[in-house]
Amino acid sequence: MASTFTDLGLELMATGENAGTWGNKTNANLNLIEQLTGGVLSISIAGGAGTQALTIADGELTGTAQNRILEFTGTISGNRIITFPLLTETFYIIKNGTSGAYTVQLKAVSGSGATVTFATGDKGYKLIYLDGVATNTGVFEATIGEANEVTLTGTQTLTNKTLTSPKINEDVVMSSTATELNKLDGATVTTAEINYSDLATLGTTAASKVFTADGNNLTKISGAVLNTQDTLTDASTITWNVINSPVAFVTLGGNRTMSAPSGSTPAAGQFISLLVKQDGTGGRTITWNAVYEFPSDTAPTLTATANLGDIFSFRYNGSKWLLIGQTLALTLS
Repeated sequence: MASTFTDLGLELMATGENAGTWGNKTNANLNLIEQLTGGVLSISIAGGAGTQALTIADGELTGTAQNRILEFTGTISGNRIITFPLLTETFYIIKNGTSGAYTVQLKAVSGSGATVTFATGDKGYKLIYLDGVATNTGVFEATIGEANEVTLTGTQTLTNKTLTSPKINEDVVMSSTATELNKLDGATVTTAEINYSDLATLGTTAASKVFTADGNNLTKISGAVLNTQDTLTDASTITWNVINSPVAFVTLGGNRTMSAPSGSTPAAGQFISLLVKQDGTGGRTITWNAVYEFPSDTAPTLTATANLGDIFSFRYNGSKWLLIGQTLALTLS
């Protein structure tokens, strides 16, 4: 009886077969087993759209499907399909090392089973296994670990994750909506930076802190609240971003127009203040946008004296900026 071969090419010697060469055949099988379990093979699949078959060589080490780790290389100019022999039951670690933004699909040479595909931009690794079912051979991807796994380095985006007993050892930087910030409800941090987030439950437990509240929702700040003064750019039309610069200063170099305040969504109740200074020539004027509202619909007359300043303060009512105070003819130095 002649020898037979497994689906991965190992020789199964029959009784009385291969007299005098049995040792060589056994060594060949052992070498092939070593290659099947740990061999690494680089295979060029360069070319345009098309199919390339991997092979099994019975009793030999030359089959392209007889290594554990396969790396596909070469420049591809179209979508490539790589096929595996039928009846194969094994697994592979495959690296897509090609260049070119095209897919690489892995499938059995025939049958309607599952396939695995490297996307156009996927130049990473896949762990796959073949089920070896004769009538419907499929190639399946075996996921290693959990997607979006948090690592110790790099920037991680967490979505709907639960952190068990987390420790934050550095500054927390938040850029978020009010709704998202409300998720901090009830948080307590014992360091100087944060001590509460919820007025109703806090009571007087933070009485020794700079920023405190009591059970009556009375918030207290120990120390000044500072809006730094920003200098606006002098131009024929002056732009004022009242969200970024609620307290502002400008020196007039000519007769100017004050545009409507800019900035993302001011809210009713917001206060802003502008210090206007005459340059060394003086006599400069401002034409105010209609969104600024003055008593009796009459805009104030600026102090004309060179180098003197006027302060105008406004309160927003949701549609207009209402003048609530002005101080004129100020010596600024």
